[in-house]
Amino acid sequence: MNPVPLVFTAILLSACAGPPTIVGGADPSNADVSVPPVRYVPVTAGTADHGVVSPRSWIEQNKSVTPKRGGE
Repeated sequence: MNPVPLVFTAILLSACAGPPTIVGGADPSNADVSVPPVRYVPVTAGTADHGVVSPRSWIEQNKSVTPKRGGE
């Protein structure tokens, strides 16, 4: 049996089917759906300010990160 006519028929019939309807929430064409109000949120909301600071000496910098004496 030749599978070519069967495959051709399947492709032809699948072209007649419409696209699938995917709905992920309220119907966008419904005008009665409640919409939350628009609010402004700055792009930089929640970020820390890293301003310019003066450099510290290497000795002071190294002493601040060394382990404490006496196991504390």
